[in-house]
Amino acid sequence: MRLGAAGRSGAAGSGRPPSPLAERWTTLNGVDVFYRESGGPGTGTVMVHLHGFGLSGRYLLPTAERLSGDFHTFVPDLPGFGRSGKVRGKLDVPDLARAAAAFLDDRGIERASLVGNSMGCPVICEFAYQYPDRIDRAILVSPAGGRQNQPLPRAMGQIAQDAFREPPRLFPVVVPDYLRFGVTSTRQLFHSLTRYPALQRLLDLQVPTLAVVGSHDPLMPGPQRTLEVARQTGEHVSIVVIDGAAHAINFSHPGELANVIRQFMTDRPIVDDPDSPGRAFVAEIHRGMDLPSYG
Repeated sequence: MRLGAAGRSGAAGSGRPPSPLAERWTTLNGVDVFYRESGGPGTGTVMVHLHGFGLSGRYLLPTAERLSGDFHTFVPDLPGFGRSGKVRGKLDVPDLARAAAAFLDDRGIERASLVGNSMGCPVICEFAYQYPDRIDRAILVSPAGGRQNQPLPRAMGQIAQDAFREPPRLFPVVVPDYLRFGVTSTRQLFHSLTRYPALQRLLDLQVPTLAVVGSHDPLMPGPQRTLEVARQTGEHVSIVVIDGAAHAINFSHPGELANVIRQFMTDRPIVDDPDSPGRAFVAEIHRGMDLPSYG
């Protein structure tokens, strides 16, 4: 393992305060992998944040940093993404789930709770399918990759629509990631997503699961379809809506999201955080019977 040359992500000149997450490198199956890690183990519970399609973990940092005092936090750039090295051959969701497991092995971690955004959510579902004994809880933020986002032209139109709903400060964070990922990789990975059984893997989840969606997210199905899927998932899934949020909730609404995740992880009632700025508010619209009651 080697410490990244940039030191910590909030280095001088970055325009933001120092980050509580250190920047580090390791090697997985011959590929250099960049990741961020909280300085201490926190409560001892490990939490790994997994990014979306074509992106790095950089846009996940606003939420991950807020949670780093509560959990031993990791934010990797999966192989083939962001600052991590390229991989030979085609990327698909099962490969990325195996890469996440290899990352945990490399860090000496047996079990973790996983937080995903967008494509990171099917990666979590696949991880749980392949390694059911290695996941404590699943937090799926703006899950994407299913029928709602196919074919590719439809998905690209949804992404373009979402761009006008995200804060402008997101663009300089994600545009370099998309350019680095490239057109060929985009086509190959999207092709694999069209064949991935996203809904079935979601229904296969057996761990306590929190799904968080934004009311202004054009990549998500409407409320009626969301509830239909929720009713199929068994009794271990809770669904929360952050009103006013679009797709990149981890970046645009980190205070609200971190508050929801803390409440879910400690089995407290999921309610709005009055200390988070802005007009967004949180509403739990579905709660599985197997989850702890609030009585």
